[in-house]
Amino acid sequence: MAPTVDTVTTHPARRRWRLALLVPVFALVAALHPVLLRAAWPVEAAAPAVVGEPGRFGWPLSPRPRVVRGYQAPATPYGPGHRGVDLAAAEGQQVLSAGPGVVVFAGQVAGRGVLSVDHDGGLRTTYEPVSPAVAAGDQVHLGQSIGAVVPGHPECPEPVCLHWGVRRGEEYLDPLPLVQVEFVLRLKPWDGSGGDAY
Repeated sequence: MAPTVDTVTTHPARRRWRLALLVPVFALVAALHPVLLRAAWPVEAAAPAVVGEPGRFGWPLSPRPRVVRGYQAPATPYGPGHRGVDLAAAEGQQVLSAGPGVVVFAGQVAGRGVLSVDHDGGLRTTYEPVSPAVAAGDQVHLGQSIGAVVPGHPECPEPVCLHWGVRRGEEYLDPLPLVQVEFVLRLKPWDGSGGDAY
């Protein structure tokens, strides 16, 4: 009797062989997926990466705020852009230092309260509009209250926002990579028992 299509496609040896070919293909696609998406849909201006040590930086508001306006890198140093992120906040909400450092500015800029904190590695975080609770020269630690949010951010799409920025030297960077959690995708090992794994 000649084998039928059904017995050829469901034979355990053929399933294992097919699976042995598909697993590396799926792993390659999973690994290249972000790269392929980036190549297919380029962004206007790529934001320079900020790499923080795990646990060294945290959100400047608690609980974790909603991002209502993201970072947009300017095409030129003085060009238009959004040099930070706007976080939904409540009036009077405590502003927390995103990391350990030294307050280098606590005062008014263009009629708004602004705080700037220098961190190791040449990073400076900025927070506005705020009512400062610290002064220039103060040492601060991760999560320490450094002020309170006040209304007055003109570009905020919400009633009250905290504008949070970061820069290295004179280069503005996207602050979100400082606080986003990295994850590792692990494939479950196949035990070879012959059961369908797909």
